[in-house]
Amino acid sequence: MQLKTLLAQSVCAALLVAGAPAVAQNQPNPPPTKQQPDPDRIICEKIQETGSRLSARRVCLTAQQWDEQRRRDREAVQDAQQRRTEPSGG
Repeated sequence: MQLKTLLAQSVCAALLVAGAPAVAQNQPNPPPTKQQPDPDRIICEKIQETGSRLSARRVCLTAQQWDEQRRRDREAVQDAQQRRTEPSGG
């Protein structure tokens, strides 16, 4: 009798495990909701002062201003790297 109960439980468990992925696949995925961040929201960051380990200042700019600042920083780095790799004309 115990063998039949154990066998029945094993079969039920196997069916549940085998059916779980099928149930999970039938559920619809929610549509992606990617909201555009507000370009006017204020973001504050601590900026480490050059030459000091302890001194930092807090800078607050809008998201759009931070994006513009990062773009200018990238351009400055690229410009410096290009000038460094150009052969000198001397």
